[in-house]
Amino acid sequence: MKLAILTCGMLPIPAVQGGAVENLIDFYLEYNDKHKLHDITIYSPWDNRLNNHPAFLSDVNNYFYIDVTSLKARIARRWYGYTHHNEYYNYFIEYYFEKVYFHLKKQDYDYIILENGVGLAYKLSQRGYQHLILHLHNDLLNKNTKFHDDISKDLTTVITVSDYIKKRVATIFPSNNIQTVYNGINTHRFSPKIRPNIYRQDLGFFENDFVMVYSGRLNPEKGVSELADALRQLNAIPRIKLMILGSSFFQNGSNEDEYICQLKNKVESIKDKIVFTGFIPYDQVPDYLQIADIAVLPSMWEEPFGLTIVEAMAAGLPLVTTRSGGIPEICEGVATIVNRDNIVKNLTSAILDLYHHPDKRQIMAAAALERAKAFSKENFTKNFFAALEGL
Repeated sequence: MKLAILTCGMLPIPAVQGGAVENLIDFYLEYNDKHKLHDITIYSPWDNRLNNHPAFLSDVNNYFYIDVTSLKARIARRWYGYTHHNEYYNYFIEYYFEKVYFHLKKQDYDYIILENGVGLAYKLSQRGYQHLILHLHNDLLNKNTKFHDDISKDLTTVITVSDYIKKRVATIFPSNNIQTVYNGINTHRFSPKIRPNIYRQDLGFFENDFVMVYSGRLNPEKGVSELADALRQLNAIPRIKLMILGSSFFQNGSNEDEYICQLKNKVESIKDKIVFTGFIPYDQVPDYLQIADIAVLPSMWEEPFGLTIVEAMAAGLPLVTTRSGGIPEICEGVATIVNRDNIVKNLTSAILDLYHHPDKRQIMAAAALERAKAFSKENFTKNFFAALEGL
């Protein structure tokens, strides 16, 4: 088939700036290049770090880029926003879409795959496009979505990252046209190493410390503040410490935004028990995870999937997390899953339980490693293209 892939226009493909969705796109483009399944054109923003990228050598994956960062493009974006009001997205994405559409309308694709692009599906539907496939990574299409009837009428299928998201979409779209394809990671990259590239002492931890790790973006929905509250409850045990791995938003995000400053002020009294690493490049994350004894990922919102959950399992870490969104689908039976009611108390109890029971940690670590195999990038890419076979 001849396919077009439209990103939302924020980060480039290949994923030189990171991004969970962008890494997943890289995975299935790599698989397509290896197996020569489809003629694919990917639309994304340009980034100068893409110059001479090896992905461009593919004879089945084609890359079409939109300039959104040059001075000329930034002025044009602003002018577009000034002259166009009440669009579906903000002017940045709307400008990007119009530039994509200028090229797209001259092409003849069998299907157009929209990566999280609910609004793009609406705009294409309004212009007479059918044969649209929505690859949905978030809870963006349900009975509360603006223009949901117009969006759904021209969708051929929706691919969701969890059954939780599938159930949400099924409130307005036929469930037999919705397929769940779980996300995947490079599980080999996260496997425990005999000789990691970073050690506890590099971050100020002692060998006999009981180190918890939180990894991911730092924002209120991710439960980092509640985890800090739990650590304060455990202050009487000096050995229990916390490594907070991440920043506010990928590589271009500030490590010191307002929320992070508030968080650091909140834990000032126990700052000797917490290490903030700031942004860590994705390929270095596995080394940092290996420092920890357990992972604690207490999502406070309805998490659509939770790639950091899979990463922690693939690193062989006993895991404490919350019953939210699609998380139980990933780790039910191999992790300690707590309810979000009385979250600080529940986290404190779960952490203490693992602290006091090293044998339980060992059993959970082995189970996590085994469970993580189901979420390999190989399984994800194979299942993603299998979802397209019946179209």
